[in-house]
Amino acid sequence: MKTEKDSIWNFNGTIDATEAGEGVLRKILSYTDELMIVENHFEKGAVGALHQHPHTQITYVVSGRFEFEINGEKKIVNPGDSMLKKDGILHGCVCLEKGILLDIFTPMRKDFV
Repeated sequence: MKTEKDSIWNFNGTIDATEAGEGVLRKILSYTDELMIVENHFEKGAVGALHQHPHTQITYVVSGRFEFEINGEKKIVNPGDSMLKKDGILHGCVCLEKGILLDIFTPMRKDFV
């Protein structure tokens, strides 16, 4: 099932995941024009390639362990950690231990729907 814009109730177990790269599955949990929350499941060794976009993004580490690069700086992050990536900032990650990242975007990512 695909999440619909402005849907009030979205149950994770009914949302289809789509492939977002080798070893990465993406679930769009909820969104409006102004805000979007996305769950990303990473296998160990999967890469979120360096990229940038015109959206401010906050990433929360739900589980696993990741090496993130943000604006040329690399750090290891663990469950409970979060990162802020303002619009236009180059960023990416490598999954060191299988895990889940929760991304919040403003405005929503039209390219994801």
